[in-house]
Amino acid sequence: MAFCLGEGLGARPSAASRARAPLRAALVAAALLSGAVHAAPLSFEQALALSEERAASLQARRAAVEGAQQARVAAGQLPDPQLAVGVENYPVSGPERFSWTRESMTMRRIGVMQEVPNAAKRAAQRDSADATAERERAMLEAERLAVRREAALAWLGLHFAERKLTVFTVLEQENQVLQDTLAARVAAGTAMPADALMARQEALELADRRDELRADVERAQAQLRRWTGELPDLSARAEAPALRLDLARLLSGLDRHAELLAYAPMQAMARADFDEAVAMRRGDWGWELAYANRDRAFGDMVSFQLTFELPVSRATRQEPLIASRQKAVERLQAEREDALRRIRAEVDAQVAELQRLERTLQRQQSAALPLAQERAKVTLTSYQSGRADLGAVLAARKSAAEAQLRGLDLQAQVMAQQARLAYLIAE
Repeated sequence: MAFCLGEGLGARPSAASRARAPLRAALVAAALLSGAVHAAPLSFEQALALSEERAASLQARRAAVEGAQQARVAAGQLPDPQLAVGVENYPVSGPERFSWTRESMTMRRIGVMQEVPNAAKRAAQRDSADATAERERAMLEAERLAVRREAALAWLGLHFAERKLTVFTVLEQENQVLQDTLAARVAAGTAMPADALMARQEALELADRRDELRADVERAQAQLRRWTGELPDLSARAEAPALRLDLARLLSGLDRHAELLAYAPMQAMARADFDEAVAMRRGDWGWELAYANRDRAFGDMVSFQLTFELPVSRATRQEPLIASRQKAVERLQAEREDALRRIRAEVDAQVAELQRLERTLQRQQSAALPLAQERAKVTLTSYQSGRADLGAVLAARKSAAEAQLRGLDLQAQVMAQQARLAYLIAE
């Protein structure tokens, strides 16, 4: 899927992604500098860059990736050897009792023991550690997509909330101009005294609506700060991004959906567990080397032995575990298929909703808004010529303002839907 302002996210950072890292750092620095020096608007690109740098969830995922990578070093290694120290054949009865020297079998013994899991089991442990690291990387990429998507939605929410407040300010200014001129019109007999009351009533209604819009801006700022961190006088009045979606590529690439990224390494982990259970049929082995010290009259001794695990109860130990691990593999396969079907249905519904919103927005911009503006203009002209009352003018002007605000609402919904779709697929 093409997204003009966002970079593709795959299971591992590409060379191009690494090359863009300095650019992302520069964007973050620019955003911080602009916030510290002057309340300059935060651009869409800066908001996304800040979210990747500051999101606590991404920091947690990066730590998990590093931890899993470190754990790979220990996977499949032999267990630590064991040191055995003791006394053998020390007499406690008879004529030689409690003597270190009279009994020839009395020995002070020191030995080293090493357990050796079979090679297939150790290979399965290494495979499991590799798959665990891959899963953590996949979950990091999925979280990065989610963070970018939420940051994009938060920026768009603030951007359109501020634009609506700007549109509303124009309506308030028109109301103030009306109040300033009504006194002269009443004195001249071209307006009724009640018109002044209607204008003041409208001003009160506009003040209530302004408070609502201002609260929307503050809520949007709080949501954006969740992803970008604390910035003074946060504003998103910068130019809105141009989001371009390749729907055909999106629909054909759903197997790379963020939610599905972890399934492949999780299946690899399950297969590694299955392989380890199969390897337990062979049993492990070990060796021991010991040195025994006796009295000078008898001489010292060295012993060596091998130990072998005997899996004699396969029907009640190994085979049930193997069957259980096999079912875990099958479960993950079925869960992935179920998730893929659900995602296809959800994306189809999202695409259908996007297309509906785009058609509604096109009608709003091409027909509804021009009609409302023309109605307000005609009504005002009629009022000025004495053929309409002020109530009709205020109603028409309010309708035109609502049409403009609805257009902004629809633009916000369209771009939010595009942003949701833009951060679903890992490139």
